[in-house]
Amino acid sequence: MDLWIAVTLSAAFFQTLRFMLHKVLSTGGLTATSSTFARFAYAAPAAVLVVAGYLIATGQGWPQLSHAFWAYALFGALGQILATVFVVALFRQRNFAVGITFKKTEVIQTALVGLAVLGENISAAGWGAILIGLVGVLLLSDTPGLSGGLLRRMGSRAVALGLASGFFFAISGVGYRGASLEIASEAPFLRAGVTLVCVVLSQAFGMALWLRLFEPGQITAVWQARGTAILLGLTSMAGSLSWFTAFTLQTAAYVQALGQVELIFSLMASVLVFKESITRRELAGIGFLCLSVLILVLVL
Repeated sequence: MDLWIAVTLSAAFFQTLRFMLHKVLSTGGLTATSSTFARFAYAAPAAVLVVAGYLIATGQGWPQLSHAFWAYALFGALGQILATVFVVALFRQRNFAVGITFKKTEVIQTALVGLAVLGENISAAGWGAILIGLVGVLLLSDTPGLSGGLLRRMGSRAVALGLASGFFFAISGVGYRGASLEIASEAPFLRAGVTLVCVVLSQAFGMALWLRLFEPGQITAVWQARGTAILLGLTSMAGSLSWFTAFTLQTAAYVQALGQVELIFSLMASVLVFKESITRRELAGIGFLCLSVLILVLVL
C-alpha cells in the first residue's frame, strides 16, 4: 500500500473519532466554542512533542518561516476555528452522519472559492457535480419539525450551519496548503508537522483569550471535561497530521476522493454508537452529495 493511501485512511478514521467526541462534548456542559477550544488546547502539547521528537531523531532543525507562511497559516487557522464551531453547533440540530455530510460540502465550495478568488475555471463536468451536490443539500435540508415551503426549509438553522462549516473548512484548506508550500524542505512529515504546530498553538492561544474575555467559566469547564477532551485532542492531532502529510505526498483530488470513506465511518458511528436512525430521504441526500464530491475531485 502506498504511504499516501495509508495516511489518508488514517486521517478519515481519526477525523470520524474526533467528531464523535465533539458530539459528546457539545451535548454536555460545553458551548460550541469551548468544545472547539478543547480540541486545540489538548492537541497542541501532543503535536509539539511529536514534531520535536521527529526533529531530534532526524537531526533536523526548525525551518525558516516566511511572512507568507504566517499569513497563510493564520488565515487557515481562523477558517478552521469558525468551521469547527459551526459543525459542532450543527450536531445539536441533526444526527451525526448528516452533520458530517453537510460538512463535506467543503469540497463543492472549494471549487466556488477557487473560481472567485483565484480565477480557476470549472469544467462542464465540474458544474454538473455542483448541481448534483445541490440536490443532496435540498434533500438533507428538510429539518424535522419545521413546517413551511421550500424557501423556509432552505433557510433553516441546520442548513445555514452546515454550509457555513463547509465554506470555512474550504478556506482553511487553502490556507494550510499555501503555508506548507512556503516551507523549504523535501520532507513531507517535516512540512506537515511544522505547519500543524504553528497553527494549533495559535488556535489554542487565540481561543483561550476569547473564552477568557467573552465566555467566563468555559476554560474551567474544558479542564473539568479533560477525560473526554484529552482523547479529542489526541485524535485531532493524529487526524490533522495525517491530512497534512497526505497532501504533501499526493494531489488533493486523489486524497479527497479517498477521504470520502469518512462518510462510511460516520454512518457506522451514527447507527452503532449513537443509536440514531437515518431516513431514506437522508440516505438519498448523502448519496447525491457523495456522488457530487467524487465527480468533482476526479475532474479537477
